[in-house]
This record gives sequence, structure tokens and C-alpha cells, in this order.
Amino acid sequence: MTKRIRLGVNIDHVATIRNARGGEHPDPVRAAQLAAHAGADGITTHLREDRRHISDDDLNNLEKGITLPLNLEMAATEEMLEIALQHRPHAVCLVPEKREEQTTEGGLDAAGQINTLKPIVEKLTAASIRVSLFIEPDETQIKAAKALNVPVIELHTGHYANSVNEELASELIRIEQAAKLAKSLNIEVHAGHGLTYENVMPIAALDEIAELNIGHFLIGEAIFIGLEASIKRMRYLMDAARAEDKLDFLVKHIPL
Repeated sequence: MTKRIRLGVNIDHVATIRNARGGEHPDPVRAAQLAAHAGADGITTHLREDRRHISDDDLNNLEKGITLPLNLEMAATEEMLEIALQHRPHAVCLVPEKREEQTTEGGLDAAGQINTLKPIVEKLTAASIRVSLFIEPDETQIKAAKALNVPVIELHTGHYANSVNEELASELIRIEQAAKLAKSLNIEVHAGHGLTYENVMPIAALDEIAELNIGHFLIGEAIFIGLEASIKRMRYLMDAARAEDKLDFLVKHIPL
């Protein structure tokens, strides 16, 4: 069997549901703990400038309440840099952020922002925080990531997730080629955005990808089947995609 692919669970939208009414419920820390029990390898959360879901208090509580590695998604700003240096999560993923967007709309333009990103990457790295860049599966962006000396990139899979037929196949090839290029440059490859039960397996099957970060779909599915079941099903599909003998895997591991 090829190397197991990791699953990072993004718990932002547990906070979105809580914030719709206010109060303390549902609790993102409890969601993170359930995710760990269900087989997640890490917890991802995005502290946005407008605090639309995860709050500073949530970050404090997650820091105290979980044992899995915490991956903090954040914009490349001085405010967020200061917060990251204060909390020192396992990893920081630098992402583009626009106040008016409903969700992250695309990858960070690392190639066009090298001078802005360089000091932020250097300060995070000096604090022993693993830095990644959320970028498009594009050669120019990957080479910019290499120039910035980041150890990890996360490929934006949103266009793949929203494609069908020939365009879907083309997007998958683009992601595969980008992942191969990054790995050849000794950059660890992650991927995420828009992944579901229906589209995750072709991405998870790419041996060059070490980790998937998935959130919105899992939280939505949890409304119907529960969070642990939602995550376990995703974990099963990712493992099935990596199995050398997929038919044998399916026979032995048919989920209940």
C-alpha cells in the first residue's frame, strides 16, 4: 500500500453555526476533539480579519483543548503575524482574504507578492512554525513558493471541485502536474477546497499529495449523519483511493 494520506479537518463552520445565534453552542473545541476520535490527523481553522466564524477566544481554547497539530490559516498581515507568533501553532497556511468574499475564492498570488510574503515567512519560520502557501496548481506560483523557501504548499482544488466532464479531467491533470513539480522541488504538497465524497478519491489517489484539508462539506454532512460518521466516511474514501488493490480494500473495509 502506498503511504497513507493525512486528513486535516477544518472546524470553522461549527463556529459559523454558533455565531448565527450567539452563545456557546456548538463548540468548535468539541468538534475538534470529535474529529480526532474519528481519525483526523490535524485541525485546521481560519482566523479571518472580520472574525466571521473562528474568534480569538476559539483559538485560545483550541490551543488548550486539543492534542492534534493545529494548522492556522490566515492572511499575510501584521495583525495575523502577531497572533501567530503569540500562539505558535504547529503550522500556518497563508491564504488570500477579501472582506466581501463568502469563502476563499482562489489561491494566493505568491509570485506577485514575494516582497510582502518574504519577511512574514521568515518570522514564522524563525519561530519554528511550519509555513505553507495556499496557491493555485500553477508552475509560476510553485516556483515562487520555492523562492520563498516554504516547506509546504496547499493546492487550491476549488476549480476542480466545480468542474465537470472534460474540464474536470483537465483540472485533475493540472493538479497532478503541479503536485509532481512541487515534490521534485522538495516541497510537501497538501490540497483542499470544495472536496466531497463524490470528488475526493481522484485527488487522494495522487501519491505526491501528503494531506487534504476538508471542512465545509464535513460539517454540512454532519447535520445528517453526525460529525464522527462524516469524518470516518471521508477517511475511508481517502484510504480506499490510496490502496494498491482497491477492490481488495473495498471488500475488506466496506463501511457500515
